[in-house]
Amino acid sequence: MYTQSLDIPGNVAPLDAPAESPEQARFDAVMAADGKIEPQDWMPDAYRKTLVRQISQHAHSEVVGMLPEGNWISRAPSLKRKAILLAKVQDEAGHGLYLYSAAETLGVSRDSLIDALHAGKAKYSSIFNYPTPTWADVGVIGWLVDGAAIMNQIPLCRCTYGPYARAMIRVCKEESFHQRQGFDALLSMMKGTDAQRAMVQQAVNRWWWPVLMMFGPSDADSVHSSQSAKWGIKRISNDDLRQKFVDATVDQAKVLGVTLPDPDLKWNDARSHHDYGTIDWDEFWRVVNGDGPCNKERLATRVKAHDDGAWVREAALAHEAKRRARAEQHAA
Repeated sequence: MYTQSLDIPGNVAPLDAPAESPEQARFDAVMAADGKIEPQDWMPDAYRKTLVRQISQHAHSEVVGMLPEGNWISRAPSLKRKAILLAKVQDEAGHGLYLYSAAETLGVSRDSLIDALHAGKAKYSSIFNYPTPTWADVGVIGWLVDGAAIMNQIPLCRCTYGPYARAMIRVCKEESFHQRQGFDALLSMMKGTDAQRAMVQQAVNRWWWPVLMMFGPSDADSVHSSQSAKWGIKRISNDDLRQKFVDATVDQAKVLGVTLPDPDLKWNDARSHHDYGTIDWDEFWRVVNGDGPCNKERLATRVKAHDDGAWVREAALAHEAKRRARAEQHAA
């Protein structure tokens, strides 16, 4: 549904315009009014490129994000948990579809975006380059990773680019289920044996710091944050989102009965927020730059899945070609 606007004749506008042009003035007015830019509207080339970069990375993250949990589908502890996990992983594939479709409205092809991912030229969320050695890791991904994703994504529902904002409304509704099923899985384990409770705590220890890194470096060190904020693409700073997540998660951890692995984590009356320890940004950049525990494995698995599915794409294209040919014959 996101690509219809691009198919309407006469909607193609120049990629950029002089600073004082009517096109730029209209764009600036929309930004000032906190309105929406649609695919047929003129937009600055830099705005378009920023959106292509962000939306495509988001789409890549949804698709690669299927992998850490996908390998647990056949090993889920019960039929109920298997059905829930199947639904969750299927949702992630759907989120990738929504987002690739939104990116296509900006004039890029899905094939080019996927090729860039497979060639290692495009980034995806570094959190998915960590392993999932136990079933508790699957629950922690739902609770913490998807919980952090919700914090990041809810402000995107108010993004100034219409197709992205509309896609995010649907994504966020489904992510809420993902977070709750993860918390529920962990709550069940915490009511189990000592070994199960220890497994949950170990998984929390593994994921806590990488999850805090998900929000990205401080905005003072972020290349894109300032301009994205001016354009209404980014609504809340990385540090503010991270703080909001920490504050919300502390009480959830108490309900679960787990300890968050940060000796510096404590309430600060003066700030009315929790203080927390120093994040290892050296680790973050190592993983982002390809030296994480599972970077090579994730990319190789993704490329293999794409190659193995080539026959499905070819069959779908052949079917569509036959359908169009029959329609043209009937029209004649």
